Amino acid sequence: MVDNIENRLTKLALKGDQRAFAEIVELYKDKIYHLAYRMLSNRHEAEDIVQETFLRVYRNLDRYDQNQKFSTWIYRIATNLCIDRLRKKKPTYSLDAEMNDQEGMDGYSMIPSDNRTPESEALLSETQQIIYQAIDSLPAKYKSVMILRYLQDLSLQEISDVLGMPVTTIKTRVHRGREFLRKKLEPKM
Repeated sequence: MVDNIENRLTKLALKGDQRAFAEIVELYKDKIYHLAYRMLSNRHEAEDIVQETFLRVYRNLDRYDQNQKFSTWIYRIATNLCIDRLRKKKPTYSLDAEMNDQEGMDGYSMIPSDNRTPESEALLSETQQIIYQAIDSLPAKYKSVMILRYLQDLSLQEISDVLGMPVTTIKTRVHRGREFLRKKLEPKM
């Protein structure tokens, strides 16, 4: 169903239909934001990634290979932008640190909701906090795979397509990422 809508919108956007492109943005902006936020742990940077992703999609629409899923292509662009940003700056943002511009708010209160109630959003479980911190501390090559697999629910094949790597490499990175998380989480759980 989504694939049909995606295909129709992509074809219209390729012909220069601005409304179709706007619908593509609507369809993917939240997914890209969540992906970028999980990778970068920073609301402003995630917003920048969303804008940059759609700018690149718009500029390179003519290069889109219609034989592949549009979602794979857009995730690849967003993930690569996040990885580039992670490589450029090494300091990490702690979700526990108070935000400079948001008095009294820490990183957890800035995590976008998935239709959570204000109460549940404010009271993210300690377990989730520990898991988010552990994922945040992963090296970029494992972090991107773990986020795409467990937070974006992509299959190993989809991750392979997004990252342009063989499925065997993705399997290995998921396995090593899980081991890394297990070692980090065991003492805390």
